[in-house]
Amino acid sequence: MKKIKVGVAGYGVIGQRLADGVALQGDMELVGIADLAPTLSIRALKEKGMPYDLYLVEGADRGRFDALEIPVSGTFEELVEKVDIMLDSSPGGVGAKNKELYEKKGVKAVFQGGEKNTVADVFFHGYANYEKGVGADYLKLTSCNTTGLIRSVDCLDRAYGIEKVAITIIRRVADPGDYHRGLTNALQIDKAPSHQAVDLMTIMPHIEATGILVHTPVTHGHIITVLASGKQKITKEMAIEAFSRHDRIRMVRIADGFLGNASLFRYARDLGNPRGDMYEIALWEESIVESGNDIMYAINIPQESVTIPETIDAIRAACKMQLTRETGTAETNKYLGIGRGNKVR
Repeated sequence: MKKIKVGVAGYGVIGQRLADGVALQGDMELVGIADLAPTLSIRALKEKGMPYDLYLVEGADRGRFDALEIPVSGTFEELVEKVDIMLDSSPGGVGAKNKELYEKKGVKAVFQGGEKNTVADVFFHGYANYEKGVGADYLKLTSCNTTGLIRSVDCLDRAYGIEKVAITIIRRVADPGDYHRGLTNALQIDKAPSHQAVDLMTIMPHIEATGILVHTPVTHGHIITVLASGKQKITKEMAIEAFSRHDRIRMVRIADGFLGNASLFRYARDLGNPRGDMYEIALWEESIVESGNDIMYAINIPQESVTIPETIDAIRAACKMQLTRETGTAETNKYLGIGRGNKVR
């Protein structure tokens, strides 16, 4: 079996996890990663024995890497020449510049949510519009919040039909270890509608969506509440049945000790997941309530890792490894070990 050759541009919060995720795929080969500076992430990679080949992007100071005895396998351009597809997790705006090289070399690419939608041919989600990405050259992922949100809305929509949703996002202000946001003791509200609601409508144009976003001074995960209006009345039991069948939704209970975002981060660490990551979104059973003909629920978004499965789905679609959402997502889930803990009972 010919393996799809994959490269990762940017070895930061997302890039580390993309590299690890691709390395787990039995039908893909991680050719290497590319970055600019010997960051803590690169230094840790070296201390772990350099499991991934490192390539340097334009502007990198090779002498800094040599001084730290960090092995370098070549240039970014040389990496691009060796792969079938690049996963670009560079800082926002850099991916659009990198695209010029991808086009020159005839290499496909998947961009993360920080880039503008215009960078890609398809605004992609593994469950909601997988088939639109089949054979596409350039795909862009939705943001972490939008990725998890669409999983849950698409789940109900496919089971029962959804007409509109109203969302409230309680957003972590920075990732663990970040200092650039400063030290705060305040909440900040954004102007409505949030981009996640707009992005959901771009991916799922048949659903009307609006939303409000509140920044909170925490780091471990976002929480989103969703009020969904079905084409038919959706009972709590119906919602639980649909959510429990979804491999990338982990049903949890407050009564079992899952009190919030920190509980889920700790649980992921106790499971032995690298970096405390969890690929699934968590959905609290006790948050599911009927409000007239609407259904309301709350989900937790593990922002550092939630987009990894959908990014790997994008590889499968773009490279025509699997042609349908069912087969593509199933292969990704199999190699990542997703779906073992999604049942509440």
